[in-house]
Amino acid sequence: MIRSMTAYARREIKGDWGSAAWELRSVNQRYLETYIRLPEQFRSLEPVIRERIRARLTRGKVECNLRFDLDPGAQSTLQLNEKLAKQLVEAAQWVKMQSDEGEINPLEVLRWPGVMLAEEQDLDAISTELLLALETALDDFIAARESEGAALKTMIEQRLDGVSAEVTKVRAQMPNILQWQRERLVSKLEDAQVQLENTRLEQELVLMAQRVDVAEELDRLEAHVKETHKIMKKDEAVGRRLDFMMQEFNRESNTLASKSINADVTTSAIELKVLIEQMREQIQNIE
Repeated sequence: MIRSMTAYARREIKGDWGSAAWELRSVNQRYLETYIRLPEQFRSLEPVIRERIRARLTRGKVECNLRFDLDPGAQSTLQLNEKLAKQLVEAAQWVKMQSDEGEINPLEVLRWPGVMLAEEQDLDAISTELLLALETALDDFIAARESEGAALKTMIEQRLDGVSAEVTKVRAQMPNILQWQRERLVSKLEDAQVQLENTRLEQELVLMAQRVDVAEELDRLEAHVKETHKIMKKDEAVGRRLDFMMQEFNRESNTLASKSINADVTTSAIELKVLIEQMREQIQNIE
């Protein structure tokens, strides 16, 4: 399965506690790098989140952000520490009796640390909901990668067809090129008034044919095309394999260009380099 390393996904979640949103984005990277930003109360989830991302992705620079908004209306009801409040009132009354001045302000009593208590939100339950939403966000994220990967696959297949067309074109020209080389060699010998025995002439023609023969390079290019199609059908990350294949394509196209003695072959060699470079640029973005 071809997956792009460039993608974006966002998944929102709402609960009695408020709302949250996961955002995932990535760009191409040789290895997998994860950058996670979480609200302070959910910092403990970072190792779990990192492991879940690594379980489903193999390459790319991935940013994972969590936005968390607590609903003020969802706060638990306040609880009064009656025992502590009673002690504070009694202490305040004693002070008032000693000085016979001032008033006891109920609000001041309530503000005393520990008098009014609010139950904390159940962060474990909220964390469970958030992690479930993360899995859904990862599903969306991978789907986006696969969608763009499908477009990359189509483009690469078109370029592979172009490579096959150039190989066919060069192969069809080789008999004429060899005949032209033979006639050229004989003409040069005649102009120089050099007489060679038939055996020696045939040896020279064989050596010349070996120097310009590109049958092996053409065969390997065709084999690389087939192997690339095969790799793209694998149900795994194939970016590194495809990158290696581009190196092999380049090696054969360079050899073809170095052996070229014909303008048409040179044109085909240049076109092959263009096609290979176009594929290589896109493969850099494949997981």
